[in-house]
Amino acid sequence: MKYNDPYNGGLQINRKIQEAPGPGLVAIEGGTFVMGGSLNEDLGYTHDNLKRRVTIASFYIDETEVSNADWLEYLTWISNNFPQDARLYYEALPDSLVWRNPLSYNEPYVNLYLRHPSFQDYPVVGVTWEQANAYCLWRTDRVNEHILRQRGILADYKSVYEQGSETRTGQAFNTDIYLDGQFQGEGIDGKKMPKDNRIGAEKDAKRIVRMEDGILKQPYRLPTEAEWEYAALGLIGNTYDGNIETARTYPWNGLGVRDASRGNQGRMLANFKITSGNNMGVAGDLNDGGDITVPVKSYLPNDFGLYNMAGNVNEWVADVYRELSYEDFEDFNPFRGHVFTNKLHERGKLSLAKDKYGRPIQVPAKAPRKQSWEELQASTVADPNATTYDYDVRGFKDEAQGELYGKATLVNDKSRVYKGGSWNDRAYWLNPATRRFMQQDESNAMTGFRCAMTMVGNNTFVNR
Repeated sequence: MKYNDPYNGGLQINRKIQEAPGPGLVAIEGGTFVMGGSLNEDLGYTHDNLKRRVTIASFYIDETEVSNADWLEYLTWISNNFPQDARLYYEALPDSLVWRNPLSYNEPYVNLYLRHPSFQDYPVVGVTWEQANAYCLWRTDRVNEHILRQRGILADYKSVYEQGSETRTGQAFNTDIYLDGQFQGEGIDGKKMPKDNRIGAEKDAKRIVRMEDGILKQPYRLPTEAEWEYAALGLIGNTYDGNIETARTYPWNGLGVRDASRGNQGRMLANFKITSGNNMGVAGDLNDGGDITVPVKSYLPNDFGLYNMAGNVNEWVADVYRELSYEDFEDFNPFRGHVFTNKLHERGKLSLAKDKYGRPIQVPAKAPRKQSWEELQASTVADPNATTYDYDVRGFKDEAQGELYGKATLVNDKSRVYKGGSWNDRAYWLNPATRRFMQQDESNAMTGFRCAMTMVGNNTFVNR
């Protein structure tokens, strides 16, 4: 078969695709490091991140924390595309009441922090782990939609929503649905999208973009705990001829939290609570300048070019919290938290089933391997949620008992890890190896997040 010939099978083999990060992301060259190795004291005696050497594949991560401006863009899109869906908008709102404190006057932040332009470059807070994941999915679709529009492949369209008995035509762009060949947008004049939403060399050979074309980006997601810790340390700056010359306690060199450079000597290198009752320093000569959060590009970046990997806000990561995860996880890309799901196909068809927002419906995985055709057909006539395969492996190799939650333990399958320290934390939590947890449906004024993306193809940055 002749490759890349629209008249002879249309098989695309693109060997010259240059992989590049999505908007806002920085490339992180992977490698081996000692996870937990930067932690030289354990003040809580939790022993939950003991030293273990692991390998991290190359990946991308946001240069900065997700800001209020980013989140307002998200809210505006929901408002414009689903104006009658009050629940969707409400569930995307951060909890601004996290600023309230019975013995502290933080009430102005309740109404001003998210929306006032003075705070637009500050990290979004009050978002749950679940909301952060929903944002990652939304960001994936908007980036891929923008790529297709820039190339003239996708026309403008109206979205779809259902409110009571009302249904609008068209649908919001979704990457999986588009790749499945089901996306049917509607032009802004009410007509079907013109043929220029197809790709190909000739008019009669036009087709939708496929993953094989190398045009669309991989999904945005939360970084794993191991990825986050590796990126935060930035040990690439201390590497020479395959050896790490100097270890680190923080995302910078040295054992202290103050700048040693001439002209800035004594200035804090991150935004954190210096001592009890001291969040920012003395008027006229502030140490870190942050009474609460500060803009996401404050302070010097680490050697990977990442800002505020210590302090400002804690950051959600993808992992479920377990005290002894370091004993269980794999040496390569360690992670705990998998809930394996598959996209649901419409009964008796090959096309994907969609929810009312035009997104694929996820159902529990039915097997740990590819099913035979007979097994697949048998499952299509049964309850789509029925499965004998244990698809939820958040507690894999774990003896935790869910019924003890709230009685003998505060850890369960909804306990998610956050890292990095915040504006209201002491310097101890700035160490990338420290770890804490919170329920995935909870939020506070000290926790935000940044997105990551898997790097595909050749993960080495230097041709050898």
